[in-house]
Amino acid sequence: MTNIQDIFKNSNVAVITGGASGIGLAAAKYFAGRGMSVAIADLGGDRLADAGNELKAIAGEENVMAVETDVASRDSLEALERAVLQRFGRVHVLMNNAGIGPETSIFSPQANWDNIFAVNLMGVINGTRTFGPKMLSHGEPGVIINTGSKQGITTPPGNPAYNISKAGVKVFTEALQHELRNTEGGKISAHLLIPGFVFTGLTKGDRAEKPAAAWTPEQTVDFMVESLERGDFYILCPDNDVARPVDERRMAWAAGDIIENRPPLSRWHKDYGDKFKAFLDQK
Repeated sequence: MTNIQDIFKNSNVAVITGGASGIGLAAAKYFAGRGMSVAIADLGGDRLADAGNELKAIAGEENVMAVETDVASRDSLEALERAVLQRFGRVHVLMNNAGIGPETSIFSPQANWDNIFAVNLMGVINGTRTFGPKMLSHGEPGVIINTGSKQGITTPPGNPAYNISKAGVKVFTEALQHELRNTEGGKISAHLLIPGFVFTGLTKGDRAEKPAAAWTPEQTVDFMVESLERGDFYILCPDNDVARPVDERRMAWAAGDIIENRPPLSRWHKDYGDKFKAFLDQK
Protein backbone atom coordinates (compact mmCIF):
# COMPACT_ATOMS: atom_id res chain seq x y z
CA MET A 1 0.00 0.00 0.00
CA THR A 2 1.33 3.42 -0.96
CA ASN A 3 2.17 5.75 1.91
CA ILE A 4 0.04 8.78 1.14
CA GLN A 5 2.62 11.00 2.81
CA ASP A 6 4.98 10.09 -0.05
CA ILE A 7 2.48 11.74 -2.40
CA PHE A 8 1.10 14.71 -0.47
CA LYS A 9 4.48 16.34 0.04
CA ASN A 10 6.57 19.35 -0.79
CA SER A 11 7.42 19.75 -4.51
CA ASN A 12 4.81 17.25 -5.73
CA VAL A 13 1.99 18.45 -7.98
CA ALA A 14 -1.80 18.26 -7.67
CA VAL A 15 -4.39 19.03 -10.35
CA ILE A 16 -8.01 19.55 -9.28
CA THR A 17 -10.90 20.09 -11.67
CA GLY A 18 -13.83 22.01 -10.27
CA GLY A 19 -11.16 23.55 -8.07
CA ALA A 20 -12.56 27.07 -7.71
CA SER A 21 -15.11 26.23 -5.02
CA GLY A 22 -16.54 23.59 -2.71
CA ILE A 23 -14.74 20.30 -2.20
CA GLY A 24 -12.31 21.06 -5.02
CA LEU A 25 -11.10 24.30 -3.47
CA ALA A 26 -10.91 22.74 0.00
CA ALA A 27 -8.75 19.95 -1.44
CA ALA A 28 -6.56 22.45 -3.27
CA LYS A 29 -6.01 24.37 -0.02
CA TYR A 30 -5.08 21.16 1.76
CA PHE A 31 -2.56 20.21 -0.93
CA ALA A 32 -1.13 23.74 -0.97
CA GLY A 33 -0.79 23.60 2.79
CA ARG A 34 1.28 20.45 2.43
CA GLY A 35 3.74 22.35 0.24
CA MET A 36 2.54 20.93 -3.05
CA SER A 37 2.29 22.85 -6.30
CA VAL A 38 -1.38 23.12 -7.20
CA ALA A 39 -3.24 23.64 -10.46
CA ILE A 40 -6.97 24.30 -10.20
CA ALA A 41 -9.13 24.02 -13.29
CA ASP A 42 -12.59 25.48 -13.57
CA LEU A 43 -14.70 27.72 -15.75
CA GLY A 44 -13.31 31.24 -15.97
CA GLY A 45 -14.34 34.41 -14.23
CA ASP A 46 -13.84 36.05 -10.87
CA ARG A 47 -14.47 32.87 -8.92
CA LEU A 48 -11.47 31.13 -10.50
CA ALA A 49 -9.26 34.18 -10.08
CA ASP A 50 -10.29 34.60 -6.44
CA ALA A 51 -9.61 30.94 -5.70
CA GLY A 52 -6.20 31.22 -7.32
CA ASN A 53 -5.37 34.19 -5.12
CA GLU A 54 -6.43 32.29 -1.99
CA LEU A 55 -4.08 29.47 -2.92
CA LYS A 56 -1.21 31.82 -3.73
CA ALA A 57 -1.53 33.23 -0.22
CA ILE A 58 -0.91 29.71 1.09
CA ALA A 59 1.66 28.30 -1.32
CA GLY A 60 3.18 31.29 -3.09
CA GLU A 61 2.51 32.54 -6.59
CA GLU A 62 5.18 30.32 -8.13
CA ASN A 63 3.40 27.18 -6.91
CA VAL A 64 -0.15 27.90 -8.09
CA MET A 65 -1.93 27.78 -11.44
CA ALA A 66 -5.58 28.70 -12.03
CA VAL A 67 -6.49 27.53 -15.51
CA GLU A 68 -9.79 28.17 -17.27
CA THR A 69 -10.92 24.71 -18.32
CA ASP A 70 -14.11 23.16 -19.65
CA VAL A 71 -13.95 19.50 -18.63
CA ALA A 72 -16.70 18.74 -21.14
CA SER A 73 -14.08 19.35 -23.85
CA ARG A 74 -11.27 16.84 -24.39
CA ASP A 75 -9.30 19.58 -26.15
CA SER A 76 -9.59 21.83 -23.09
CA LEU A 77 -8.35 19.04 -20.80
CA GLU A 78 -5.42 18.35 -23.11
CA ALA A 79 -4.54 22.05 -23.07
CA LEU A 80 -4.67 21.93 -19.26
CA GLU A 81 -2.27 19.01 -19.17
CA ARG A 82 0.18 20.75 -21.52
CA ALA A 83 0.12 23.89 -19.37
CA VAL A 84 0.65 21.97 -16.13
CA LEU A 85 3.50 19.86 -17.49
CA GLN A 86 5.19 22.89 -18.99
CA ARG A 87 5.02 24.70 -15.65
CA PHE A 88 5.50 21.89 -13.11
CA GLY A 89 6.91 18.94 -15.08
CA ARG A 90 4.75 16.12 -13.76
CA VAL A 91 1.54 15.34 -11.84
CA HIS A 92 1.20 13.23 -8.70
CA VAL A 93 -2.43 13.88 -7.72
CA LEU A 94 -5.32 14.16 -10.17
CA MET A 95 -8.69 14.95 -8.62
CA ASN A 96 -11.48 14.74 -11.18
CA ASN A 97 -13.99 16.68 -9.14
CA ALA A 98 -15.92 19.00 -11.49
CA GLY A 99 -19.65 18.34 -11.42
CA ILE A 100 -23.01 19.90 -12.21
CA GLY A 101 -26.56 18.98 -11.25
CA PRO A 102 -29.26 20.65 -13.35
CA GLU A 103 -32.64 19.00 -12.89
CA THR A 104 -33.75 16.27 -15.28
CA SER A 105 -36.57 13.81 -15.69
CA ILE A 106 -36.79 10.90 -18.08
CA PHE A 107 -38.45 12.95 -20.79
CA SER A 108 -37.08 16.40 -20.00
CA PRO A 109 -35.22 18.39 -22.69
CA GLN A 110 -32.00 16.92 -24.04
CA ALA A 111 -29.66 19.79 -23.14
CA ASN A 112 -29.41 19.06 -19.42
CA TRP A 113 -28.86 15.36 -20.07
CA ASP A 114 -26.04 16.13 -22.48
CA ASN A 115 -24.42 18.66 -20.16
CA ILE A 116 -24.50 16.38 -17.12
CA PHE A 117 -22.97 13.46 -19.00
CA ALA A 118 -20.33 15.69 -20.61
CA VAL A 119 -19.17 17.17 -17.30
CA ASN A 120 -19.87 14.56 -14.62
CA LEU A 121 -18.99 11.41 -16.55
CA MET A 122 -16.92 12.26 -19.61
CA GLY A 123 -15.04 14.92 -17.66
CA VAL A 124 -13.85 12.18 -15.30
CA ILE A 125 -13.13 9.69 -18.07
CA ASN A 126 -11.29 12.16 -20.29
CA GLY A 127 -9.47 13.75 -17.36
CA THR A 128 -8.14 10.33 -16.39
CA ARG A 129 -7.29 9.31 -19.93
CA THR A 130 -5.53 12.63 -20.54
CA PHE A 131 -3.37 12.76 -17.41
CA GLY A 132 -3.11 9.07 -16.52
CA PRO A 133 -0.51 7.82 -19.02
CA LYS A 134 2.16 10.36 -18.04
CA MET A 135 1.36 9.90 -14.35
CA LEU A 136 2.16 6.23 -14.81
CA SER A 137 5.23 6.82 -16.93
CA HIS A 138 7.08 9.15 -14.54
CA GLY A 139 7.36 6.26 -12.08
CA GLU A 140 6.63 8.16 -8.86
CA PRO A 141 3.72 7.34 -6.49
CA GLY A 142 0.46 9.12 -7.20
CA VAL A 143 -3.31 8.97 -6.92
CA ILE A 144 -6.33 9.63 -9.10
CA ILE A 145 -9.38 10.62 -7.04
CA ASN A 146 -12.74 10.69 -8.81
CA THR A 147 -15.70 12.35 -7.15
CA GLY A 148 -18.79 10.17 -7.28
CA SER A 149 -22.02 10.33 -5.28
CA LYS A 150 -24.21 8.13 -3.12
CA GLN A 151 -26.87 8.86 -5.73
CA GLY A 152 -24.78 6.83 -8.16
CA ILE A 153 -25.16 3.80 -5.86
CA THR A 154 -28.68 3.98 -4.43
CA THR A 155 -30.03 5.92 -7.47
CA PRO A 156 -33.01 7.59 -5.73
CA PRO A 157 -35.95 8.95 -7.73
CA GLY A 158 -35.40 12.41 -9.16
CA ASN A 159 -32.73 13.69 -11.54
CA PRO A 160 -31.99 10.41 -13.35
CA ALA A 161 -29.29 11.95 -15.55
CA TYR A 162 -27.26 12.92 -12.48
CA ASN A 163 -27.66 9.47 -10.94
CA ILE A 164 -26.62 7.76 -14.17
CA SER A 165 -23.56 9.99 -14.55
CA LYS A 166 -22.39 9.22 -11.03
CA ALA A 167 -23.12 5.50 -11.41
CA GLY A 168 -20.86 5.65 -14.45
CA VAL A 169 -18.12 7.34 -12.42
CA LYS A 170 -18.29 4.48 -9.90
CA VAL A 171 -18.01 1.79 -12.58
CA PHE A 172 -15.24 3.64 -14.43
CA THR A 173 -13.18 4.19 -11.28
CA GLU A 174 -13.52 0.53 -10.26
CA ALA A 175 -12.28 -0.52 -13.70
CA LEU A 176 -9.49 2.05 -13.50
CA GLN A 177 -8.21 0.77 -10.16
CA HIS A 178 -8.31 -2.82 -11.41
CA GLU A 179 -6.17 -1.85 -14.39
CA LEU A 180 -3.78 0.26 -12.34
CA ARG A 181 -3.14 -2.46 -9.74
CA ASN A 182 -2.36 -4.89 -12.55
CA THR A 183 0.03 -2.52 -14.34
CA GLU A 184 3.56 -3.82 -13.84
CA GLY A 185 5.71 -1.24 -12.10
CA GLY A 186 2.81 1.18 -11.79
CA LYS A 187 2.69 3.35 -8.68
CA ILE A 188 -0.64 5.09 -9.29
CA SER A 189 -3.83 4.10 -7.47
CA ALA A 190 -7.43 5.20 -8.04
CA HIS A 191 -10.02 6.06 -5.40
CA LEU A 192 -13.73 6.89 -5.45
CA LEU A 193 -14.77 9.83 -3.28
CA ILE A 194 -18.42 9.45 -2.22
CA PRO A 195 -19.42 12.62 -0.38
CA GLY A 196 -22.32 12.88 2.03
CA PHE A 197 -24.40 16.04 2.32
CA VAL A 198 -21.83 18.80 1.80
CA PHE A 199 -22.67 22.49 1.76
CA THR A 200 -21.39 23.61 -1.65
CA GLY A 201 -22.62 25.64 -4.58
CA LEU A 202 -24.12 22.45 -6.01
CA THR A 203 -26.24 21.70 -2.94
CA LYS A 204 -26.98 24.95 -1.15
CA GLY A 205 -29.83 26.17 -3.36
CA ASP A 206 -31.23 29.39 -1.89
CA ARG A 207 -29.70 28.80 1.56
CA ALA A 208 -27.19 31.36 2.77
CA GLU A 209 -26.05 29.34 5.80
CA LYS A 210 -24.93 25.74 6.12
CA PRO A 211 -27.70 23.44 7.38
CA ALA A 212 -26.89 21.56 10.57
CA ALA A 213 -27.10 18.25 8.68
CA ALA A 214 -24.38 19.15 6.18
CA TRP A 215 -20.62 18.82 6.40
CA THR A 216 -18.30 21.55 5.22
CA PRO A 217 -16.03 20.88 2.23
CA GLU A 218 -13.09 20.98 4.64
CA GLN A 219 -14.57 18.17 6.76
CA THR A 220 -15.05 16.12 3.62
CA VAL A 221 -11.43 16.61 2.55
CA ASP A 222 -10.17 15.71 6.04
CA PHE A 223 -12.17 12.47 5.87
CA MET A 224 -10.86 11.84 2.35
CA VAL A 225 -7.27 12.14 3.52
CA GLU A 226 -7.87 9.86 6.52
CA SER A 227 -9.43 7.29 4.19
CA LEU A 228 -6.54 7.50 1.74
CA GLU A 229 -4.11 6.97 4.61
CA ARG A 230 -5.94 3.70 5.32
CA GLY A 231 -5.75 2.73 1.67
CA ASP A 232 -9.53 2.85 1.16
CA PHE A 233 -10.81 2.72 -2.40
CA TYR A 234 -14.41 3.58 -1.53
CA ILE A 235 -14.26 6.83 0.45
CA LEU A 236 -17.80 6.73 1.82
CA CYS A 237 -18.32 9.96 3.73
CA PRO A 238 -20.89 10.40 6.49
CA ASP A 239 -22.35 13.79 7.37
CA ASN A 240 -24.10 15.32 10.38
CA ASP A 241 -27.39 13.58 9.52
CA VAL A 242 -26.54 10.16 8.10
CA ALA A 243 -24.02 7.85 9.75
CA ARG A 244 -22.16 5.17 7.84
CA PRO A 245 -24.31 2.23 9.07
CA VAL A 246 -27.40 3.89 7.55
CA ASP A 247 -25.60 4.41 4.23
CA GLU A 248 -24.49 0.79 4.26
CA ARG A 249 -28.03 -0.49 4.79
CA ARG A 250 -29.42 1.77 2.07
CA MET A 251 -26.81 0.46 -0.35
CA ALA A 252 -27.38 -3.15 0.69
CA TRP A 253 -31.12 -2.74 0.14
CA ALA A 254 -30.51 -1.31 -3.34
CA ALA A 255 -28.38 -4.33 -4.28
CA GLY A 256 -31.05 -6.59 -2.77
CA ASP A 257 -33.60 -5.39 -5.33
CA ILE A 258 -31.75 -7.49 -7.93
CA ILE A 259 -30.93 -10.43 -5.69
CA GLU A 260 -34.46 -10.73 -4.31
CA ASN A 261 -36.17 -9.74 -7.57
CA ARG A 262 -38.02 -6.82 -6.02
CA PRO A 263 -39.34 -3.91 -8.09
CA PRO A 264 -36.64 -1.37 -8.96
CA LEU A 265 -36.17 1.39 -6.39
CA SER A 266 -38.30 -0.64 -4.00
CA ARG A 267 -37.15 1.54 -1.13
CA TRP A 268 -39.58 4.14 -2.50
CA HIS A 269 -42.28 1.62 -3.56
CA LYS A 270 -45.50 1.78 -1.54
CA ASP A 271 -45.54 -1.98 -0.98
CA TYR A 272 -42.02 -2.08 0.48
CA GLY A 273 -41.82 0.98 2.71
CA ASP A 274 -42.43 -0.89 5.94
CA LYS A 275 -40.08 -3.71 4.95
CA PHE A 276 -37.31 -1.23 4.24
CA LYS A 277 -37.87 0.53 7.54
CA ALA A 278 -37.66 -2.77 9.39
CA PHE A 279 -34.44 -3.61 7.49
CA LEU A 280 -32.97 -0.23 8.35
CA ASP A 281 -33.82 -0.69 12.03
CA GLN A 282 -32.17 -4.11 12.31
CA LYS A 283 -29.24 -4.25 14.69
